[in-house]
Amino acid sequence: MHYSQPVYRPPSEARSFILQVTHGCSYNRCSFCAMYLSKRFRARPLAEIEQDIVEMARIAPDTRRVFLADGDAMVLSAARLTPILDLLATQFPRLQRVTAYTDAKAILGKSDAELAELRARNLRLVYLGLESGSAEVLALMRKEASAAEMSEAMRRAHAAGIKSSVIVLLGAGGRTHSEGHAIESARVASEISPHYLSALTLTVVPGTELAAMVERGEFQPIGPEQSLAELRTLVERLEPARPTIFRTNHASNYLPLEGVLPRNRDAIVATIDRALAEGALRPEWMRGL
Repeated sequence: MHYSQPVYRPPSEARSFILQVTHGCSYNRCSFCAMYLSKRFRARPLAEIEQDIVEMARIAPDTRRVFLADGDAMVLSAARLTPILDLLATQFPRLQRVTAYTDAKAILGKSDAELAELRARNLRLVYLGLESGSAEVLALMRKEASAAEMSEAMRRAHAAGIKSSVIVLLGAGGRTHSEGHAIESARVASEISPHYLSALTLTVVPGTELAAMVERGEFQPIGPEQSLAELRTLVERLEPARPTIFRTNHASNYLPLEGVLPRNRDAIVATIDRALAEGALRPEWMRGL
């Protein structure tokens, strides 16, 4: 198996076969992200990918889930993704789903027919880092796409039958934009109505542009209580058009939560209020990326 380290995957892909089809991230300029700063982006040759698939098929022929790494595997054209998906289906007879990180341009750059073909070949779910619905916050985070572009990308993915898992980044607005960040993120996430919605908490990572902004006094991170206040506002204002599984189970968060919105809204808000009142938050030493 050929892996270019470091390798990242969502928590829900812990038992999946991680197949690198690209190395790094094609954009790699978000101010908060250090995941792929040590890598130059490149698409792996199909022959290399085929070797990894065949090797894993020998090791674990009953594989049911595959996650396509690295940062935005969906940036590959449909023509490059199709033979990979076909080989996965051939080598793993019990395959149930293939998933990948994506960004807006990767979806918007494909036709409706291409998206439908990818779905027909087991691409069942894509992970999108919305981070924020606020234009000011997205500019701070140096995200490539606007909230409207990300919303449209997920609309087209959903229309093709591809489910979405969307991430909101608590604290991304710092102290200055905290309230607007929470309100606008709830608005855009409601518009997207993802099948899964996760809230992560911003961590300022050394070596990133965001860390330099903090040192220069241009960005003031929020504390645990304000992070939970953002989370409360987000949950209170979310109005997804479909039942959305909501989680804050990532290691970066101060309070792990899980429920279905809007059904479990009141219970989630009550849990947040209780945690704020009692100070029952995950200690810093237990938090991570």
